[in-house]
Amino acid sequence: MTSTDTRSTGTSHERRITTALFAAGLTTFASMYSAQALLPSLSAAFGVDPAQAALAVSLTTGLLALAIVPVSALSSRIGRTKVMTWSAVVSAVIGLLLPLSPSLEVLLTGRALQGITLAGVPAVAMAYLAEEIGADGLGAAMGVYVAGTSIGGLAGRLIPAFALDLASWRWAEATIAVAAAGCTVWFVRGLPPSRGFVARPAGIRTVLGDLGTPLRHGGLLALFGLAFVLMGGFVSIYNFLGYRLTRAPFELPAAVAGSVFLLYLAGTLASAAAGRWADRFGKHRVLTVSVTLMGVGVLVTIPDQLIVIILGISLCTAGFFGAHAVASTWVGAMAPGNRGATSSLYLFTYYLGSAIIGSAAGIAYAKGGWDGLAACVGALVAVAAVLVWYLTIHAGRSSNAGVASQPCASPTA
Repeated sequence: MTSTDTRSTGTSHERRITTALFAAGLTTFASMYSAQALLPSLSAAFGVDPAQAALAVSLTTGLLALAIVPVSALSSRIGRTKVMTWSAVVSAVIGLLLPLSPSLEVLLTGRALQGITLAGVPAVAMAYLAEEIGADGLGAAMGVYVAGTSIGGLAGRLIPAFALDLASWRWAEATIAVAAAGCTVWFVRGLPPSRGFVARPAGIRTVLGDLGTPLRHGGLLALFGLAFVLMGGFVSIYNFLGYRLTRAPFELPAAVAGSVFLLYLAGTLASAAAGRWADRFGKHRVLTVSVTLMGVGVLVTIPDQLIVIILGISLCTAGFFGAHAVASTWVGAMAPGNRGATSSLYLFTYYLGSAIIGSAAGIAYAKGGWDGLAACVGALVAVAAVLVWYLTIHAGRSSNAGVASQPCASPTA
């Protein structure tokens, strides 16, 4: 085979990977957040307050967070593609059963189980991309995957919201479950076998050792903290936005209020662009801009003017997804040793933030309305800004250390 044929084959393989992981992002996040647009309807159907209804989202992300590390360890032993495939298929089956739930308790139990089964895709996808895609294209590939998660999140919220105008929450949930199952078929059929995977033992000592190394790395700890606060703040905004828009002074119909999830497209564009810009201009610069954009967006949502709220949510969404795309790439690049273990810790804190803060923010919303929620999220963005400042300093120190050690390096290093 000539070098041209080899490059062509490699490019085709990477394109298949990127497309399959895009589909994985679609099905995973459509399933994960399918209940978010239904929260006001669940409150009405079961007679519960917003904080209780929000458990339909928080339990899914919370159990997913707890499953991330063991599932990642399992993938290190039996293979990335096998874990992702089973995860997508089982979660799709559970999703098809959720509309049959006879009570809120049964629905919440099903959502918790779905969170466990969903863990296989996000726990493994980052490590899989890092192993299969060359360093030069990793940022762009990660951006496409994150774009798939944003479109999946959009579909998971938007499709049920529109369906609510025609039928009950059960039919709305069934509609998105069928769509997620279709994307699962696309993902499973298109996913190529792994080429860069090397099996590792998954014993307790090995797992603890793999997890302990990144927990002693200052830069990675900052990225883990960033994932916790930004994801928690972002999910809180979308958890309670529907309540704000369907009540006074707006009193929008469910489908119209749900159309605000179209703003997820800002995240789709921002994540793909941020991945490219991080490769070109530097991760810390793009991360700084993204977090600043999210903070400005939170402030803009405060006035009770619909156009201004839409602008603020757009800025917040673009800023969050840009930051997540860059941070995801940075974790893979900074990871010492086992990338899968490092990625799993990042995602553990990411979804733990969604579960804990996304639920606790209901207290801020109940006591202070949207102003109270905005103050809560603004404080989280301020913490994120401090973490980005630390990462910028850490990146500078690492760069200086690399320059200082350059004369001693081997010519083939």
